[in-house]
Amino acid sequence: MEGFTIPEAAQILDTTIDEVNSLIDDASRDIASQISTDVLIIEDEPLVAMDLETAMQEIGHRIIGIASTRSEALEVARARRPGLVLADIQLADGSSGIDAVNDMLAAFQAPVIFVTAFPERLLTGERPEPAFLITKPFDPNVVKAITSQALFFDQKARRSGAAA
Repeated sequence: MEGFTIPEAAQILDTTIDEVNSLIDDASRDIASQISTDVLIIEDEPLVAMDLETAMQEIGHRIIGIASTRSEALEVARARRPGLVLADIQLADGSSGIDAVNDMLAAFQAPVIFVTAFPERLLTGERPEPAFLITKPFDPNVVKAITSQALFFDQKARRSGAAA
């Protein structure tokens, strides 16, 4: 499907757009069920946080917390280590999602997906240089796909590290 729009995929498969969306949802759930994890959302905009929460739950992940500040994020992460972090970079109290992620990664490893309207603030060459970045506004299907990729590559890296 990569590179094709939903209508193009429907035409190629000789089916409806609704059926293609259903197939994508089924595939996303199947993939996610194999790598289901606990997710921490660091986001200060309630509607965006709700959209991210819904997208994660639709593909089988558990939300362990939604934090709107760096300190809230660290509190949740210390109490319940997330298997995945979705992080905005500019938070409600002026704190930084980047700093929160750096603090977390100093204590434990987990894949991070930055979801931001300011991607240029991340692409600096300093850690954490994001392997996964989604710009706002976002398509929930893109969030689901990138989440599955991040978790898949994290598991693959951990297996490779264990074999070394």
